[in-house]
Amino acid sequence: MEQKPIKRNEHILQLSRDHHFTLLFSWKLVQGVKNKVDAGRIKKYIEYFWHNDMKIHFREEEEILFPHVKGEQLAKAKLDHEQIIEQVHQVLSENDQEQIYKELTLLADAIINHVRYEERFLFPHLEQVLTRTQLEYIGEQLSKQPVLNDTYKDEFWIRKK
Repeated sequence: MEQKPIKRNEHILQLSRDHHFTLLFSWKLVQGVKNKVDAGRIKKYIEYFWHNDMKIHFREEEEILFPHVKGEQLAKAKLDHEQIIEQVHQVLSENDQEQIYKELTLLADAIINHVRYEERFLFPHLEQVLTRTQLEYIGEQLSKQPVLNDTYKDEFWIRKK
């Protein structure tokens, strides 16, 4: 059965677009592990993506979107953020290649599950409970933020023949 694309409220659409790149980031990590790419190359990409995308995205959600609502759905998203941050730091501090591969797989899975949670459960919930005025305010604040774009040059995830 084909899954239809999720129709997202225009005021939080930018966050969903960021999620697309975050899923692609996770796929790249998995490909790097699968192709046994030097873990140091992958770690450089994680550091790049963390500072230029994911850290900014988390801050946008936590400072612009999350303050408008409370509840267990939000608590799960915040906990996911904390766990992903911890996993990123763990990968970046690890030196054993095989251990890094294991942690990269766990990190990619955690990110994928988090994005799916936000897209399938949290964002639809927020679209239901937030007022039009709140959504417009959120959209206005998000429009002032930089558009995130992954321009990393070392395409380690592409298998060389």
